[in-house]
Amino acid sequence: MNDTVYVGNAGKDATLDRGWLLGHFKDAGDPRHSDAVEIKWGVHPRGDERASWVRGEVRTALLVLISGRFRVELPDRSVLLERQGDYVVWGRGTDHSWFAEEESVVLTVRWPSVPAGTPGR
Repeated sequence: MNDTVYVGNAGKDATLDRGWLLGHFKDAGDPRHSDAVEIKWGVHPRGDERASWVRGEVRTALLVLISGRFRVELPDRSVLLERQGDYVVWGRGTDHSWFAEEESVVLTVRWPSVPAGTPGR
């Protein structure tokens, strides 16, 4: 066994850590540990929505639609992702929320990987 290699299934592994597959929150010895980036496999039933807006975001994010129909709400616009591969990128400091218009699977990449509430990052 090589401790620098991890083989898994996003759908199965996502259930272990609220969808997050890679990031600072994984154990230091785990190949999925990273302070540089976070990756999430998000499976959302129709009507699922973020409970409240993310305010004061300290990371840049990329969200890619794998399947379904998914809306990302930003301060000055609403972005509808409806075709496989549609994506949106938002930068540090951009408040956001989301809503699954249909059952959806999305892949989210955020960087850097820092604990929530980390100031100045």
